[in-house]
This record gives sequence, structure tokens and C-alpha cells, in this order.
Amino acid sequence: MTISIRPATEQDCALILRFITELAVYEKAADQVEATVETLASSLFGPGTPARALICEADGQPVGYAIYFFNYSTWQARKGLYLEDLYVSPASRGIGAGKRLLRHLARVAVEEGCGRFEWSVLDWNQPAIDFYQSIGARPQAEWVRYRMHGEALTGFAAGAD
Repeated sequence: MTISIRPATEQDCALILRFITELAVYEKAADQVEATVETLASSLFGPGTPARALICEADGQPVGYAIYFFNYSTWQARKGLYLEDLYVSPASRGIGAGKRLLRHLARVAVEEGCGRFEWSVLDWNQPAIDFYQSIGARPQAEWVRYRMHGEALTGFAAGAD
């Protein structure tokens, strides 16, 4: 099976909305999705947007997505990469798609000179928590947020799939 990551395009907005809706159902928040194809097109691909999106494909078929943006750490005086969403469809879990998306983003963070790669996870999502810890991310004591930095980030980015 060939897993590939590509930048999303405006033509992917319906697909992204489908993935967002699937993720919201999984997180027991389907009623909170306000996104539409039009608002996604504007917010992801309009002028000056800070957000970026990726599509993960397995054998040419879309299986997941990630949305991220750059933030800033005053303590490090460097930008960071914040992962807003990462989702792989249930039928495609376990094939390495999630790890491939995270490694791709780790490489983006390293290439962009980021000091941190962070995201949050729901405290009841034990499979995700276990997965994140298995790749070297650690929870922040006062937040349910994970971070890769230093050796963990560069090592993960440099590792083989």
C-alpha cells in the first residue's frame, strides 16, 4: 500500500468537510460543525489565511486530512506549528496514515525553524493518547496538549516510515 501526503486544494473542500464531519461525530460533537464548503474555501484558501491543509491518500484514495497553522512562542522567540485537526477514516486506521501525516508535519516544523509542534487531544481518547506517546510526544501537565521539540521533533522528522 502506498501512502502519500499532498497539500489540499480548493477542490478538496467537500472532502475536507466530510472528514471534519466524521471527526465531529467521533468526538461526540456533530451538532457543533458550522463549516461549509464555502467557508472552508474562504478560510483555507482565501487571501491571507493562516491555515493550511493536507490530504492523506492510500493507493490514491483519500483516507485522512490535517489542518495546521503557525503560532508563536514568546519564551522561545520562535514560531511553532499547531495541529488543529488530524483525522484518518476508521477503515484506514492502522495502516500508518496518521503517523505519516504527523511525520510530514514534523518535517514542515523542522524546515520552518519551529521550536514546537503542538496539538490537543480529548482526555477520553486513549487510543490517540497512546499513539502520541508512542512517537515521543508528551502531555503538558496543566494542559491536555502534546508537544514535540528538540531531539524528539528532529528525531521523529528524520526517522524512516
